[in-house]
Amino acid sequence: MKRIGILYHPLLEKAQDLAEKLEELLSSRGVSSWQCSTGDEDKAKPQVAGTDLILSIGGDGTILRVARIITPLSVPILGVNLGRLGFITEIDGGEVLSSLPDLLRGGGWMEERAMLEAQIEGKSFHALNDVVLRSIAVRLVNIEAEIDGTAITTYRADGIIAATATGSTSYSLASGGPILHPQSREIVLQPISCHLGLSDALVLPPQSIVDLKVARRDRVVLSVDGQVETPLSEGQSVRVQLSPYTVRFLRIHQPTYFYSSLCEKLRGAGNGGRYKGR
Repeated sequence: MKRIGILYHPLLEKAQDLAEKLEELLSSRGVSSWQCSTGDEDKAKPQVAGTDLILSIGGDGTILRVARIITPLSVPILGVNLGRLGFITEIDGGEVLSSLPDLLRGGGWMEERAMLEAQIEGKSFHALNDVVLRSIAVRLVNIEAEIDGTAITTYRADGIIAATATGSTSYSLASGGPILHPQSREIVLQPISCHLGLSDALVLPPQSIVDLKVARRDRVVLSVDGQVETPLSEGQSVRVQLSPYTVRFLRIHQPTYFYSSLCEKLRGAGNGGRYKGR
């Protein structure tokens, strides 16, 4: 590795402190680096090209921002956890300084994860976790759903979630959805507090195309990874499908890490409620 980027949570002082220490370590080993807050996407994006690895310092929420910054370039991410649970992060902040030299020598393995693409009126958004249509007000909304051109149902619910395997342990899980293996490419379609319509989750094959339409005069917002929000008006449709882009993670734990870490972290989350991370 010749060039490494360091992206850190903008509101965590310890994240910036760790970024400085990592930059010093890389410099001492002859590796060039750059660092930037994830809050300054315009500054970070031009620096991604030519980067061999991104160190994401914060939590799962930080990784979601990093994934948005580096797309469409498939630069591997090493997630450094300074948050709470860290479903997607790989290593704790106290371990990264001692582990990084081995990774620079080629240690670890690559895991590839699917993303979703949401299209609305010529604009595209890419999500690592989920694409959500939800009510703005405290009331039910009506959302018509089509899959591959076939009308399935009209959900009368708080909203509807389209989730990746990565997102299946987040908002979708809190809403009663299934857990998918992180390398799965299927799409989970999960209603939120459904009153009428199909209340169970659907697990769709990777080639599926989902069209979601605001059916009545309801106030609905499109949320991408819980970080980018766009208001929708009556009759607007959002097309959701697998993104042509993926996110790659540099891992140091065994490939079976997911099962043991899942049980441990869900116990730590109490009742398994929604966790968005830092």
